Amino acid sequence: MPKPRSTLISLETTPYYHCVSRCVRRAFLCGTDTITGNTYEHRRQLIEDKMLELGSIFALNICAYAVMSNHYHIILHIDKDQAESWSFNEVINQWHKLFSGNLLSKRYIKGEKQGKAELRVLQKTVKLWRERLMNISWFMRVLNETIARQANAEDNCTGRFWEGRFKTQALLDDSALLSCMAYVDLNPIRAGMVSTPEASGHTSIRQRLLSMSNQSTNPIKQQPPSLFPFVGYPRKNLPCGLAFHLTDYIELVDWTGRILRDDKRCYIDNNIPPILQRLNIQQDNWLYLCQHFESPFKGLVGSVFRLKQACEQMGYKRTPGALNCAIYFP
Repeated sequence: MPKPRSTLISLETTPYYHCVSRCVRRAFLCGTDTITGNTYEHRRQLIEDKMLELGSIFALNICAYAVMSNHYHIILHIDKDQAESWSFNEVINQWHKLFSGNLLSKRYIKGEKQGKAELRVLQKTVKLWRERLMNISWFMRVLNETIARQANAEDNCTGRFWEGRFKTQALLDDSALLSCMAYVDLNPIRAGMVSTPEASGHTSIRQRLLSMSNQSTNPIKQQPPSLFPFVGYPRKNLPCGLAFHLTDYIELVDWTGRILRDDKRCYIDNNIPPILQRLNIQQDNWLYLCQHFESPFKGLVGSVFRLKQACEQMGYKRTPGALNCAIYFP
């Protein structure tokens, strides 16, 4: 039986989540329908643009994404500090970028005088909006509804465009996060659409590679502002971001992508990227994860230690996926 979303997403457990939305039945999100000849490729840019736009409105950071033919992947980081740092006015302004707000919020932004009772009601409303602006379900709701409305209008039909719920995996530690990011970024290569990461259109890895041409000496400024930055390995006063070096991650994705190609399937390079040694992941396990990350795990992904911690924090009576977590994240 599916678990309520509130039991799958817990900020106390981890701020990182892998989300997947798939089209209902055999509807086309993007790509070309070989039976009817209709093409839906223009939707790829629409989805990518909407993702990045919402990332600038919500208190959520986009770590990785990939837009495929009948589904998309996105890895989100909940930025609670950002949401709590927003002023009263900023929360209202952010919410008004998504929805029209209500009569009280419109009057407040215009500077109209309001009574004490009205302000108390507005304060409760703004508190609710602040919580929603760092809520993954609301992010996915706005994104999916926008795409579904346009797709149904283009197809001249009504009804569901997406499956009932988006799939969620909680990424409990660095190993789970990194392997899931590589899994997402390598989707087009694994599907045989392209042969190199830089050719993988509408993915986060391509965005990062394009930004590396920036001549800035600051590694963070060389990265796309719309994506959660790589800030280097853990150290004192570490900035908010992914605790890896961008160059190490790109090397790892490139190495993995070359092995996943059909003409390289039986070849494993002896020069294993050092980042795998740091994470204590065997190369065979890594290659399996980059092809089947969604298969061996349910809602929680990470080492057995972090898995047991998360289950205790979230009130689970069982420890789902403990065997596979022990195999792939020793």
